[in-house]
Amino acid sequence: MTVTVLVFLFFFFFRGAVSLSSDGIALLTLKSAVDASSAAALSDWNEADSTPCRWSGVTCANISGEPRVVGVALAGKGLRGYLPSELGTLLYLRRLNLHTNALRGAIPAQLFNATALHSVFLHGNNLSGALPPSVCTLPRLENLDLSDNALSGEIPAALRHCSSLQRLILARNRFSGEIPASPWPELKSLVQLDLSSNLLEGSIPDQLGDLKTLTGTLNLSFNHLSGRVPKSLGNLPVTVSFDLRNNDLSGEIPQTGSFSNQGPTAFLNNPNLCGFPLQKSCTGLAPSEPGSSPGSHGPAGGRPAKGLSPGLIILISVADAAGVALIGLVLVYVYWKRKDKSNGCSCTLKSKFGGENEKLSLCCWCNGVKSDDSEVEEGEKVEGEGERGEGDLVAIDKGFNFELDELLRASAYVLGKSWLGIVYKVVLGNGVPVAVRRLGEGGEQRYKEFAAEVQAIAKVKHPNIVRLRAYYWAPDEKLLISDFISNGNLATALRGRNGQPSPNLSWSTRLRIIKGTARGLAYLHECSPRKFVHGDIKPSNILLDTDFQPFISDFGLNRLISITGNNPSSGGFMGGALPYLKPSQTERTNSYKAPEARVPGCRPTQKWDVYSFGVVLLELLTGKSPDSSPAASTSMEVPDLVRWVRKGFEQESPLSEMVDPSMLHEVHAKKEVLAVFHVALQCTEGDPEVRPRMKTVSENIERVGS
Repeated sequence: MTVTVLVFLFFFFFRGAVSLSSDGIALLTLKSAVDASSAAALSDWNEADSTPCRWSGVTCANISGEPRVVGVALAGKGLRGYLPSELGTLLYLRRLNLHTNALRGAIPAQLFNATALHSVFLHGNNLSGALPPSVCTLPRLENLDLSDNALSGEIPAALRHCSSLQRLILARNRFSGEIPASPWPELKSLVQLDLSSNLLEGSIPDQLGDLKTLTGTLNLSFNHLSGRVPKSLGNLPVTVSFDLRNNDLSGEIPQTGSFSNQGPTAFLNNPNLCGFPLQKSCTGLAPSEPGSSPGSHGPAGGRPAKGLSPGLIILISVADAAGVALIGLVLVYVYWKRKDKSNGCSCTLKSKFGGENEKLSLCCWCNGVKSDDSEVEEGEKVEGEGERGEGDLVAIDKGFNFELDELLRASAYVLGKSWLGIVYKVVLGNGVPVAVRRLGEGGEQRYKEFAAEVQAIAKVKHPNIVRLRAYYWAPDEKLLISDFISNGNLATALRGRNGQPSPNLSWSTRLRIIKGTARGLAYLHECSPRKFVHGDIKPSNILLDTDFQPFISDFGLNRLISITGNNPSSGGFMGGALPYLKPSQTERTNSYKAPEARVPGCRPTQKWDVYSFGVVLLELLTGKSPDSSPAASTSMEVPDLVRWVRKGFEQESPLSEMVDPSMLHEVHAKKEVLAVFHVALQCTEGDPEVRPRMKTVSENIERVGS
């Protein structure tokens, strides 16, 4: 087949292809392997071009002075055909994304001759045959998703050689045989494993408990696995969820380690499985069950079982009820005490990351409960004010009391001005400063919509997010009143008002800012009522207090401003103590946006925020400002910060050439800095599907320096 294709290309494309690069010729084999009726997506793959770098779905990078193909992304293009082995000659190919097409046939073993591959996405096709063991000849392979195909055979034990593998997704195929025991202890970086909906049988290997970096869900559901659930799975991180449904597992569910965090759905449809959390007791293992005795399971055991007298049963029942009531009172007391200490965020567990001074990160991952003593009765307010339509000040936090006249009489100072409105610092009569944002005058008929949006924003309560305290609505005026954060923002700290960074930005301070921002953003994504997308993460929207604790601002404002009829912009300094500066004087916003976010009309996604956060990380690490202009204007700017850092790592440049010079004396922080660099590079992957969730990013950062 290979010789035939090459001969075909030579004669059919001879006149044009003689000038085409070797990478382009290899890609043309894919075009020839796709049915003509489905090749519309490849219409601009022209053999007369000198390089394929302008072809649809092709990404190139300049390597050793020559443009080479580093990415092929043709997902969901309806391609019907097969995978040509010649793709393995793309020696610098890093990402192969052909998912959700109609490709058929086997995965050629030669594909994995492209040794630079780190991400292979072929899910959602009709591929068949075995998984080539040569897949683990790829030294940098991190992501392998072959789900939703018709692959068969056994899962190769050679996976143990995939030492860099982070995500292995083989769900919904026809893999059979036993799950091999050998690969798992060697996969030190694996964070996701999904082997569900296959034909796997035999027992679950104990070695799966060695996957200490696993996050999310260990999914082995819808197979034919049998035997006991190994106790070693209790060694997995407590954040890991199990999905062992629809198998033939038997025996008692272990009660150690991470098993205590699992719900009953994790074990459903295993008829012979028993024990907590299933509503099925292991009668054969419980000697105290009625009708049984030690060493006996019935009358044949020797001594008959004695029943309890009715009086004793009543006494035990009364004692149980009293005990439950007492425990309930204690829990209610503890609940209210802890809620008072956590600003409306109650948790039944201690902070997962850090001690008492870490402000309870992510509220124990969304275990928080709305604070009744500070939450406005939104139904009452919305209905009442909506009917009147007259100006009134609505306090969202009941403990935040002041009159409108007091607000209007107080001294006000302009902090910032942009299309997101003017922001003032206002000092109330009790000496408390607040930030007041004036939104505009429009939207008179949309009060209920405005109020509902404000209430959703106000429900977001986290130590690293600016808190909204009140709002004012009138036909000719709309105001938002929030906490005032006194130490400016990260943009000022990094570059200063005169171009000089703050002398207080040591590595420990930067790491504190990084961790707090990650927690707040993860909370917005995972735990806020609407799973908010910020859409505009950048240094000027990360405010700092006097201890350099970060506060995320300006989320949810675009929707409010669209209601009032203003034209939203990317600027604004909600709650920040920064004098008026035009956006071009603070940062070039497009430099923080994900590649897909720069296309007009695209709807914001959480992966946009992940990319932007990654750019902020790189700026904190390098001290350099991302600059989207063709040429950098100062030594502190680079044309493309993400590409500059990636090139540095590819060329194995010394860390001292990339890190902020002001941190070079902190030699002890080298490993921590390197770890955060790796997180930043994951966040700034060009393919949004490869970027991790913000929750995973936060968890990885929390491990740094801990």
